[in-house]
Amino acid sequence: MKITEAIFAGSSTRVAERPKERLPEIAFIGRSNVGKSSLINMLTGQKKLAMTSATPGKTKLVNHFRINQKWYLVDLPGYGYAKMPAKEKEKLEAIIRDYLNHSEELKHLFILVDSRHDMQKADVDFLAEIAGSTIPFSLIFTKGDKMGPVAREKQIQSNLRQLEPVLEGTQPEFFASSSENGLGKEDILNFIDNLLKN
Repeated sequence: MKITEAIFAGSSTRVAERPKERLPEIAFIGRSNVGKSSLINMLTGQKKLAMTSATPGKTKLVNHFRINQKWYLVDLPGYGYAKMPAKEKEKLEAIIRDYLNHSEELKHLFILVDSRHDMQKADVDFLAEIAGSTIPFSLIFTKGDKMGPVAREKQIQSNLRQLEPVLEGTQPEFFASSSENGLGKEDILNFIDNLLKN
């Protein structure tokens, strides 16, 4: 798949407030500062489509981007903020849950994990919750340019082993990516293309 058009279509806090035009939705989520906005910009070929920031927690709404007039790329708020006031954290969690529980157009959820580190508790907890739902999901290991290919693969396999108890023997599709050098771009877009065709 080649993305030729990516247009911001609207922000919302509830599914009822989404853009009125119904299209298949492919959503992206991850722990704060995992590189989600950079990945979205890399996939769409636009440097400023999703706002990037060194400050975790920039995305506080559900953002819809209409892609090629055919589907929505959905940028979800992050999870696992360590330094956020409890009330604000609860508010963000409610926004995420409302979307995941009520969007009938959601076809697939990409969960982003930093490829350089072991899974954090927030990652494992979120994945356990998603694995227990009916939402189809895959993993994207971000910042893949920060390590050599052998070290990166070793860390990814270590993370997948860590997830085995919560995934109960099923291994999701996974991708290594880098917004710096385009690693994984073609594989992820081809995967999305196949999802939409099926």
